[in-house]
Amino acid sequence: MTLDRGALQAAWNQARRHLEAARTRLTELPDLDLSATLEFLEHNELELAFDCLTDLGDDLDLPLGFWQDLDLAARQMRLYSDALHKPHLTAADLCRRHLAAASEQD
Repeated sequence: MTLDRGALQAAWNQARRHLEAARTRLTELPDLDLSATLEFLEHNELELAFDCLTDLGDDLDLPLGFWQDLDLAARQMRLYSDALHKPHLTAADLCRRHLAAASEQD
């Protein structure tokens, strides 16, 4: 399935909004450096921003909403289907694991 340029841009914009929402949830935490994530977002490196947010969240006990925001971004960027073809653990895999764990807690 191919997307036209407009649909692709719309999906990317939606992914950016989800990533920014996840990042906003982290701004409330003290002593957490979010500058790399902001730089990735500013330079339209959304997959790197996703990886960075997932790495930051992996070490923290974050609420379900954070993982849901990342999940929606991953779906928009089609990261889950890409992860199926990689032999190593990806940020998308980590996101799914944390989403499942946070869902069980809520």
